[in-house]
Amino acid sequence: MKILLAVDGSECAVRATRKLVEMSAALKEPPGVELVTVQLPVPHVGGFSGKVISQDMIESHYRAEGEKALAPSVRVLQEAKVAYTPHILVGEIARAIVEEAEKRGCELICMGTRGMGAASSMLIGSIGIKVLHRARIPVTLVP
Repeated sequence: MKILLAVDGSECAVRATRKLVEMSAALKEPPGVELVTVQLPVPHVGGFSGKVISQDMIESHYRAEGEKALAPSVRVLQEAKVAYTPHILVGEIARAIVEEAEKRGCELICMGTRGMGAASSMLIGSIGIKVLHRARIPVTLVP
């Protein structure tokens, strides 16, 4: 089984990672874990591209922030001896998660949720809800 674990470095993401470790212990074979974090694109500001901020600087920013977001879940997975492949993506978060799951042939998406109430979710939406609506595979949301 291949599972995409989407994380953002938060305590909610760590709980989702622990839940995935727990779930994987119940499987006959260890799952393939695609550990994913998504960075929002740096806004394009006219006149600055390539002059003040180089593409290398932007890519370095994505890499640094991505590694920081992955780190807490990496520790949990390593302690549990669960193999994983890390991925740092850039884009609209829910779309990138679902597209990566499809690209990697995942059978499940696992991610944390900040536990917003129904009213808050209606007003500003949540990444988890957006992933649920887009995904064609099961999604486990861990509060």
